[in-house]
Amino acid sequence: MSTAVALLRRPLVGFALDVVLVIVFAAVGRASHDEANPLVGALLTAWPFLVGTVVGWAVVRLLRKAWPLEVGPGITVWFSTLLIGMVLRQATGHGTAVSFVLVASVVLAAFLLGWRALGAYAAGRATRRAAGRPARHT
Repeated sequence: MSTAVALLRRPLVGFALDVVLVIVFAAVGRASHDEANPLVGALLTAWPFLVGTVVGWAVVRLLRKAWPLEVGPGITVWFSTLLIGMVLRQATGHGTAVSFVLVASVVLAAFLLGWRALGAYAAGRATRRAAGRPARHT
């Protein structure tokens, strides 16, 4: 198994990657609206979603007794990130326009599920290679 794939199997790395990607989501969103103070603004936008990410990780850990490093458990992290993020935004008087919810749903799914899917794909290729089977080309 490659070093990159092995790193993605570590819970701390996976959690850190989720946190960074949620902050990137917030930063890109703020930049697309020419918001002031990009770093502080990104963190202010990201915090409700980060709370959701932490809750999602905790739910998977408590209910499945596993870390959410695969796509299946990642769906729980994604849904928790999105739902709790939107609820907290609404509760604190920030926007939850339908267009924002749709964009956030798609971008967070791509980010939070994307690295998990790529990791699973790379791990599968490494396993096939180690077993002496040729890697499938699609």
